[in-house]
Amino acid sequence: MIKPVWIVDDDQSIRWVLEKALTRENIPHRTFTNPNDVLDALEKETPEVLISDIRMPRGNGLDLLQQVKITNPNLPVIIMTAYSDLDSAVSSFQGGAFEYLTKPFDIQKAVELIRRACNEGARNKAGSKDHASWRKDTPEIIGQAPAMQEIFRAIGRLAQSHATVLITGESGTGKELIAQALYKHSARSKGPFVALNTTAIPQDLLEAELFGNERAQFGNTKGLKRGALDHAEGGTLFLDEIGELPFELQTRLLRVLTDGHFYRAEGTESIRANVRVIVATHHNLESRVSAGLFREDLLHRLNVIQLRLPALRERAEDIPTLARHFMLACAVSLNVEPKQLSDEALKAMSLMPFPGNVRQLENLCHWLTVMSPANIIGLSDLPVGALGESIPSALADIETAAIVSTGQRTNRDEWDAALGRLAVKMLQDGDKGVFDSLTLRFEKAVLKAALEVTRGRRVEAAQRLGIGRNTITRKLQELDLND
Repeated sequence: MIKPVWIVDDDQSIRWVLEKALTRENIPHRTFTNPNDVLDALEKETPEVLISDIRMPRGNGLDLLQQVKITNPNLPVIIMTAYSDLDSAVSSFQGGAFEYLTKPFDIQKAVELIRRACNEGARNKAGSKDHASWRKDTPEIIGQAPAMQEIFRAIGRLAQSHATVLITGESGTGKELIAQALYKHSARSKGPFVALNTTAIPQDLLEAELFGNERAQFGNTKGLKRGALDHAEGGTLFLDEIGELPFELQTRLLRVLTDGHFYRAEGTESIRANVRVIVATHHNLESRVSAGLFREDLLHRLNVIQLRLPALRERAEDIPTLARHFMLACAVSLNVEPKQLSDEALKAMSLMPFPGNVRQLENLCHWLTVMSPANIIGLSDLPVGALGESIPSALADIETAAIVSTGQRTNRDEWDAALGRLAVKMLQDGDKGVFDSLTLRFEKAVLKAALEVTRGRRVEAAQRLGIGRNTITRKLQELDLND
């Protein structure tokens, strides 16, 4: 039996409007005029959703929210107020509110919000994953995909090596993490690890940051400035984006790799460098050599051992594990309760291309932790357009598959919301024939599902769909589904 939605407001007109709307939608409900009566009722039962005003003569909605979250942390609470100030909004979300609704509100939008909150409550009860299982210690680098296992093996083989390593891969794949792992598992792990991104430092300062300066300017005085090579003495120097290193500095780095010596800027003394060098780049260095932007002899020196990190799309099987890890890590960093990702959301994320790779997935998890009102993230909570044009397609395919193919009926409101977001995205992109395009996709998905359920029996499929035999025959021909 579905639990009722509780409405707490001292304003009779607001209670009346919401009662009428919920009755029309066949949503059970119960009303209260003050928070004290709600707290008394909570000792005997719990609602599906709690909707509360903030300012009431006999209590405060934010105080009620705080007390409810102590005893019922998974109960979705919607805060209403006629005073739409920043402090109220921030306090609501900090207190764990599902959503913040300002008066006057559109009643249909309010009902849609209540339905979303009801869905959230149902997902909280089902719970696709156990929170405790996410809190187990995780390895320093996550990856079960074969390509990542090869990286792990290489790190193990290089444990006792002092050889220069070139790490290649697209931006956001985690090249510095691999460099740190090489350092941690090497004989130099007791020495320092110094990382320097060549693109993050202006070129006129990069020489001093890397090699140091004998007479650096400090206000009105000059003195010795030690560079990254000095600071990494006895340890490991990681140079990120080595492909961007200015040509004149490439010559000086080549000498370090060749005979282990370097000169500081404005210096005349050759200095011995006891440093292992690990470099990384997202560029094709051979192409940069051909373009005259990178020294070929330096490439040969750097390319003693090359580790190529796979793009996230090449290791999609790792996305669910990585996503859970990032959701927990973000929650810990923000000191909030971790949110869970539903199985449907994880499937959709696994289909996304993630051009920004692991870094982009981490950013998405941070966004969901901060911005999503749901404790269990569903398809409707994923931000359409945040990860590229393929998201709406991925969402639509997952929704369609979940609803009409597997027989496990995903909530229709989520499917409607996903379809609406897809339509908005197509319209914003200026697509022509949006209506026809979406209609064809819908018909094709439904017909495929019906034929799968009936194992290809067209007459039975037509009967189940509520259409005529001639109609299904014609549609199959139009959509080229006869095979």
